[in-house]
Formats: sequence, structure tokens, C-alpha cells
Amino acid sequence: MFAAPAVTAAPAVATAQAAKLDDGSGAYRTRRYRNLLAERLGVSPQDTHRKIESAFQQLFHGDGQEQRIYFETGANADGPLAYVTDWANNDARSEGMSYGMMSAVQLGKKREFDALWNWSKTYMQTTDPANPSLGYFAWSMGTDGSARAVGAAPDGEEYYVMALYFAAKRWGNGKGIYNYQKEADAILRGMRHHPLVSATTPFRIHPQDPPFVEPDLPWPSPNNRYEQAQAAKEGKPWPPHRPHHAPRQVTVGPMVDESHAMVRFVPETSIPGSDPSYHLPAFYELWARWAPPQERAFWARAAAVSRDYFVKTAHAQTGLGPDRADFDGTPLPMWDGTPGAFSYDSWRTISNWSVDYSWWGKDARQTVLSDRVQTFLAGQGIDRFADRYTLDGKPMSTRHSTGMLAAAAVGGLAATPGQVPDAFLKALWDTPVPAGEQRYFDGMLYLMSMMHLGGEFRIIDRPQP
Repeated sequence: MFAAPAVTAAPAVATAQAAKLDDGSGAYRTRRYRNLLAERLGVSPQDTHRKIESAFQQLFHGDGQEQRIYFETGANADGPLAYVTDWANNDARSEGMSYGMMSAVQLGKKREFDALWNWSKTYMQTTDPANPSLGYFAWSMGTDGSARAVGAAPDGEEYYVMALYFAAKRWGNGKGIYNYQKEADAILRGMRHHPLVSATTPFRIHPQDPPFVEPDLPWPSPNNRYEQAQAAKEGKPWPPHRPHHAPRQVTVGPMVDESHAMVRFVPETSIPGSDPSYHLPAFYELWARWAPPQERAFWARAAAVSRDYFVKTAHAQTGLGPDRADFDGTPLPMWDGTPGAFSYDSWRTISNWSVDYSWWGKDARQTVLSDRVQTFLAGQGIDRFADRYTLDGKPMSTRHSTGMLAAAAVGGLAATPGQVPDAFLKALWDTPVPAGEQRYFDGMLYLMSMMHLGGEFRIIDRPQP
């Protein structure tokens, strides 16, 4: 692993800064987490908990063909190994692995947490010193542990850090890779202090791996029937062709832009901007208190910057934000060159600012944003709004997605109480746990959203049974 450069800020200075942090008016201060499902729908807290537990059991231990996304796959010297798979695309992603760990620590599922972390460390963390992403986690892997990508996506790293900190608080630190605090500190330091490294492809994740060369055609997945049908309907080839990638120089640096105090879209320096859905001020506030002392001031600043970024990137009428945007909030084009749009990543943004409002209660603008998005989507039809839109509200698909409904429903944590947020809560409550080929992203967002709305996604800062 690379060694983080020495940081000269004195711990006493960072500690003094942390002491000045504003604790806000949310759950961090009050220690009260609203169960909106009970409050607004009149269901019992016991029914809420049963529904959350049932969703976890289906997604982690249900039928392997139609329900489950969690699969145990043997063991090594550190114990059981398991992955969370994007079933439709037949891979394991740092996003889903870290989401699975977060769900597990919130619900007290230590075996599943440790097995996912063990698989992540064993297969996904880059250890080849010739790879400029050394220390980062590859964002996509085959479920057999082979590479699907050799670069990183910061949302995975962010959730790994927060889940590991919560595990340290909930269960205490173990040895080796299960010293959760040490592992979280190392990832967080790496996100800021990764050196600028340039090298020429192809790369490996581990020194013993064969060089990774992306194929001209994607890896075949028999599960992605929806995308195959859409391609046929639109007269597009399936699987889609990708041009051969000749060797190229890649420069990788930190996952954050230091001058803007903002998470980058990727740490590759040739790819600009950020992703609003990667912004997690609710987590950053905790890192401003729990991270190594020299890191805390940065994350306190990043939390405030992210709150402004949500406002800058949200459309003034619809509230919809783009998948990617420049650091000043200007939407960046989609990968096919079309104008920036509200797409799959964007679903999570409303949940991010609403959880921040629930935990910290520092920014009244988040109520305005939630009201705006929920009002727009309700006008489209809560049971049928599309899962992709132009930023000004023109549908770009015909699919209605449970994951997007779930994330939008979390907006109720910040929204003005009333019929519209209640309608989202009722729609989510009445929606079954996602199953079938698209159950990965829909299912993960469904589970975590139910925990948020049921008051069971909490700041874990002390041992719990």
C-alpha cells in the first residue's frame, strides 16, 4: 500500500476545531429517530421492524435464483467470504458490497458484515504497486473474484468507511482486517492523500493476476433480459459493442478535490467533476468528529460544501439533479454526449440530503428541495413516474423503478408534512421487496430506505447488542 504523506496539522488544533462543530438540531443531538411509517401511516413499530427484517432475510437469505443478492462462497484464513451481486449484470460492485455492509451493521448482522468485508479485502482492494489505483477498491468484479474493472468509484469507499466506523462502535475492534477503526482510518486517509501516479494500461488488481484487458463485448449475462428487450425494441445491437481500448496512460490521484472540498466522480484526473449522489454530508459530519484528527477539518468543510452543491445542482422547477456535474454545479454531459440528465445515480441524491436533514437539521433548504422533487414526481404519478428524466422533467424511459420510489420516499424525512410525502410512504409500504433480475439496486435502496423511514438506520456511536 502507498504511505500517506506526513500531515503537519497538530492534533490539538484539529481537536479544538472539532470542539467548535455545530451539532445541529437533528438526531445526532436529540438521539431520536423518527419512524415516519408509524407516525404518518399508523402502522405499529413492531410491524415496521418485521417488514425491515423480512426484507433483509429475502435479499440476503432468500431463494438464490429470484430473491437473494448475498452469496457466501467458502472461507479463507480470515473466515467466511461473501459477495453482494448485481444480478442483472452478474458482477459484484464496491457500491453494493458497502451497502450490504451498512445494512448488516445497522441490523446487527455481524456474520454477513464480516463475510462481505473479507471478500472486499481479498478480491477488490488493489495491491499491485504497478496499478496507479493502489490501495483503492476496484468498483466491479466478477463473482469469481476476477477483474471487471481496475479503477475505483468513491461512493463505495465512502460507504465502506462509514460502515466500518459503525462496526467499531457497535462490536468493538478485532484483529487484522477486523480492526474496523484502523481499516476505516486507512481508507479515509487514502481518499485524501493518495499520491498522483501515472502508468500505462493494462493493469492488475493483485500482482499475481493476469493483466486486465476490457473485452470489446461486455461479459455475457443471461440475467439482463430487460436491457436485452429494450435493445431489441430500439433496434440496437445486443450485447452492445465497445471499441477496443489501446494501451493508454492513466493518472490517478485523490478521491477528493481538495480546493473544492468535494468528492470527485472518479480519482482518474482525466475525468472531470463530481456526482451529486456521492455527496454524503450526514457521514461527513461524523468523520469531522471520528476521523484521524488531521482529517476532521476537511470533512467539516465538505459537509457544508455538499449542502450548497445539492442546491446548485437541483433544477429550479423539478428539483431533479444530474448524474454528474462540474464542481460549480453545472451538469456534465452523459457518456453518449447528450445533455446531463436525472438517471440511476441521481435517485440517491434526495435520500442523501434528507438523511442529512434528519441526522443534523442544519439546512432548511433541504425541505424546499424535498418538497420540489416529491411534488414533481407526484404530478407524474407516484405509481408510474419514469426512472430517468431530463432535468426539466421530460421522461427518458418508460420504466417505473422501486429503487427510485424508495429513495424519493426518504425525502419525507425533510419534506413539509402533508398528503404528498404521505403518499410516497404509503406507496413504498405497499410495494413488495424487489425480486427478479433487477433486484440488486432496487433491493438495496428499498431495504435502506425502509430502515431510514422506520427509524432503524441510525448513528451508531456505542456498543449495542
